[in-house]
Amino acid sequence: MDDLRTTHLRRTPASALARLTGQVPLLLGLAGLIGCFVLFGGLRPDLGVIGYLVLVGFMAMLPQPVVTVTRTVEIPAPTPAAATIDQDMLPAFVEALGDPGLVLDRSGAVLHRNGAAARQYPSLQQGRVMTLVMRNPDLVAAIEGSQRTGEPRSFELHETVPSETWDRVTVAPLRRPDRDWFADADRQLLVTFQSLTELKRVDALRTDFIANASHEMRTPLASLIGFIDTLLGPAARDAAAREKFLGIMRTQAERMSRLIDDLLSLSRIEMHQHVRPTGSVDLTALLREVREGLQTQARAADVEVVLTTPDAPVMVTGDRGQLYEVFENLVDNAIKYGADGKKVEVELARIDRAGLKHMVSVIDHGPGVEPEHVPRMTERFYRIDAEASRKKKGTGLGLAIVKHIIQRHRGQMSIKSKPGEGLRVDVLLP
Repeated sequence: MDDLRTTHLRRTPASALARLTGQVPLLLGLAGLIGCFVLFGGLRPDLGVIGYLVLVGFMAMLPQPVVTVTRTVEIPAPTPAAATIDQDMLPAFVEALGDPGLVLDRSGAVLHRNGAAARQYPSLQQGRVMTLVMRNPDLVAAIEGSQRTGEPRSFELHETVPSETWDRVTVAPLRRPDRDWFADADRQLLVTFQSLTELKRVDALRTDFIANASHEMRTPLASLIGFIDTLLGPAARDAAAREKFLGIMRTQAERMSRLIDDLLSLSRIEMHQHVRPTGSVDLTALLREVREGLQTQARAADVEVVLTTPDAPVMVTGDRGQLYEVFENLVDNAIKYGADGKKVEVELARIDRAGLKHMVSVIDHGPGVEPEHVPRMTERFYRIDAEASRKKKGTGLGLAIVKHIIQRHRGQMSIKSKPGEGLRVDVLLP
């Protein structure tokens, strides 16, 4: 509301002439009175003029009254610059955040969301209550606690659908400098999400590597040390035992070598996983080369590899060496673990599925696996039968390598299996 201010103006004549000008009516009256005395009272004219001049001088020396003028004006009350939050700037502020961010009103409904939040949480649309869309107890407690206390709250949000993610969620009040938070009817909260997924995955990979790699290498190293001690001791002069033990030692050393090679291969793939390949690969020729390279293993296992491809070349964008490793690994696994079916089928077909144009299927007719094992088959060092895998020279990293190569090529992989019906792996490529 505007203030009413009263201003007093003091006016005082600045000179004797001005004061005389203000006394003109009084002087005229006195001159008339003196004239009457001169004409009718017998007063001498010269004395009348002198008296008049004396009277004028005396009146000029008198102090004049001060005139005060009072005027009332309206002065608008000053508006503090930071009294309210500029609602027009809120969308720009939230959009400038690098992480997903949302502004909630007092009821918890979404007022604004930036592009990152729209991409990560498309269901959190403007006007919807956040705690009704994301039914997480920690989120509800953080929002209610921040509204109640006016203090920021943070917690770690772990979600498993549609994929496993971790986020550091911070709920902070948007405070107005000149208002009490508890008395403000327009209380607003800022909710931000900082991704911790990559940090969690790196930490899990480091833990898995220490636990699994050390375990995988401990057994062959223990065998090597034991056989070396035997050859240096009791079997030092036993030629037959020496030959037998040296063969076992070579097998164990090769196992460690394969494990190290697979670990290095997986590390190189992960290092460049974010860089999409730019080369051109003919899938038809590549699959024929893979089949020819595994003919020795197929004949030894009495397995026939049947390849079905179009007659014309099928070109895709990719890294030829890595794609060769993918299909060599899949066909080799099918030969080793599905040999009971006596046949491995490799099929190349054209599809049209959300940007994916080609599908390579590797099918064996072996014993298959239980459904609970299928989702975990691409985990590092995961084995359904660890002893059988070691006997077949498996490292437990093959399908993990396949998965990461396909992800680098922006493709997809699916595994289907039932006990007694074999196993099918589909690789879909753009």
